[in-house]
Amino acid sequence: MSDDELEIVDWAYFERSRAELGPGFIRILSYFREDGAKSVSQIEEAMRDQNATALVIPAHTIKGEARQFGAEPLAKIAELIEQTARICVETHRFPDELVPEVVELRRLFARTVGLFDQATNPLLTRGP
Repeated sequence: MSDDELEIVDWAYFERSRAELGPGFIRILSYFREDGAKSVSQIEEAMRDQNATALVIPAHTIKGEARQFGAEPLAKIAELIEQTARICVETHRFPDELVPEVVELRRLFARTVGLFDQATNPLLTRGP
């Protein structure tokens, strides 16, 4: 396992969640994949529309779901987006400074989902 994989996912936490969720784990992980992709798209759309309010809920969703599976780096970026957006809603401004984080959110979400897929599908980790 590469250092990158160890930094993106806390595998001990991931395995603990898998054990606790039991047979429902794969289903819940699929919700993360679907909800997360939708949330990332909503965040990108909110940035294009300069709508700080529309950033809050999808960032909150990704944050909570990422933490459920041990993906703390993803959760931290989502949390920064959520908290910054909340402040901007209160101060009536748009958080243009979040553009790099929103770009990184998509990259990190894709990488995280890829690692989860490898961990849950042994055929993805085997050679020919």
